[in-house]
Amino acid sequence: MGFDPRDWSRASRPRQERVTSNVEALLAENDALRREVMRLTRELDLLRRPQHQPPVADPARISREQALQWGEALAGQPGWSSLRQGALEALIVRLNRLGFPGHLTLQQRLDRLVSGLGTDLLSAVGGKATKKSTAVLAAFALYGVRASEWLDEDPKRVVLDLQQQLQQSEARRRGRRTRTDQRKTDQRKTDQRTPDEPWGSRVAALAVLGLEAGASAEAIKQAHRRLVKRHHPDMGGSAEAFRRVNEAYQRLMA
Repeated sequence: MGFDPRDWSRASRPRQERVTSNVEALLAENDALRREVMRLTRELDLLRRPQHQPPVADPARISREQALQWGEALAGQPGWSSLRQGALEALIVRLNRLGFPGHLTLQQRLDRLVSGLGTDLLSAVGGKATKKSTAVLAAFALYGVRASEWLDEDPKRVVLDLQQQLQQSEARRRGRRTRTDQRKTDQRKTDQRTPDEPWGSRVAALAVLGLEAGASAEAIKQAHRRLVKRHHPDMGGSAEAFRRVNEAYQRLMA
């Protein structure tokens, strides 16, 4: 069988395949995808919207009216007239120095304990310092975050405690005596001490508890319980003051 050139020419030509396309179907599918993307975008915007709303401000922890009520309650208690504004301001400074760290202001100290408490307190008492507003600040310097409870429930006790703190400050100020007076006082204490306990250490321990010489064991226990609650670090008190109270109690009860 011979070679037919016609067969060669047909075999050498490339085979063409028929390509079909449905333009309308592709457009419809593209439109459906576009609508789905738009729907998902709207849902995503709804989910994001609450995050962009302005945050609602927390209510003030101490209001102006509350601070005024505390000041009026303190002014109606026995012993109020003996308190002096200047002495109360000095007491606030001294109590702040006793805390840790000692360089913080009352506002900074309270804000560390409860976020915003010190700021709200200073705003509530106002910019003009009065004896009533200063006494409220002194109560917070003395009791810490629990001051509002004392001011609400026992303003009489608050005035008494402020009186006691001021008396102790005055006693320390008057304690800067001449060397001659100091020697006479030390000699008198030496004559009165008992054989088994140094008089000076007992007097110092009593002063820490706010008691005078001759205080009974029951009075010492009551003072210790009261001061431990006030100065406990978990209740916003000073760790250093808490330690001194416990050491004084142990020394007296040993």
